[in-house]
Amino acid sequence: MKLLRYGPRGQEKPGVLDAAGAIRDLSGVISDIDSATLAAGGLAKLKGVDPESLPKVDGSPRIGACVGGIGKVICIGLNYSDHAAETGAAIPKEPIVFMKATSAVQGPNDEVRIPRASKKTDWEVELGVVIGKTAKYVSEADALSYVAGYCVANDVSEREFQAERGGQWTKGKSCDTFGPIGPWLVTADEVADPQDLDMFCDVNGKRMQTGNTKTMIFPVAHIIHYLSQMFSLHPGDVIMTGTPPGVGLGIKPEPVFLKPGDEMHLGIAGLGEQTQKLVAD
Repeated sequence: MKLLRYGPRGQEKPGVLDAAGAIRDLSGVISDIDSATLAAGGLAKLKGVDPESLPKVDGSPRIGACVGGIGKVICIGLNYSDHAAETGAAIPKEPIVFMKATSAVQGPNDEVRIPRASKKTDWEVELGVVIGKTAKYVSEADALSYVAGYCVANDVSEREFQAERGGQWTKGKSCDTFGPIGPWLVTADEVADPQDLDMFCDVNGKRMQTGNTKTMIFPVAHIIHYLSQMFSLHPGDVIMTGTPPGVGLGIKPEPVFLKPGDEMHLGIAGLGEQTQKLVAD
């Protein structure tokens, strides 16, 4: 199923896409698509639901983040070898793990606000993984059974904050609006192989990133296994799994960064697409 959350910010309702691509209201079945619903086994309630039997949502409502009540957003850095190369970094021997503040999360088509002190705001299309049940000390063989679904994520990054201002990467990744996810949470049963998904990102109509998740250094199953050896993953947690080459930082001879008025358009095969306008904060 392609699940989504629609409506004004902070007032989103649960929905599902029908076969024709129309939004159907799930409010009569579940209260939200969020961590609490996932923890309570809410997705199981949807298995027998016929989307055509649900009320159709009129118009074109705002689409919110595809999961609410997120406990943590865990990100994997330099997880594509060609992206590591373009940034001049060595291929990591173990996953590079950092956090993105949950306050950065927003809808897939909401405006992205460039921080006042920003000089190097950048784009990163990524496969997002939403955890469906508590995972601790899980094996790599069982890891994908802990996934509720997958989504498109844009790990927007301020490179100066990230790498030139001391400390760790989190402050360059966590600015308000720097975490668009969605439009849909595509349930795991509809994704045959998370390691064979084409992905792209355009900036101002120009293709900047073209990739496929098969070129990840550490695949999704290994990432879940690896993280679960160190801390528990909970329902509704989101993992951003890294970006393919083509980010602004890697452009030669001079990097290119985002400015007010620019537009990002990105997507992953079967998981939908996002579009964000850049505005000054």
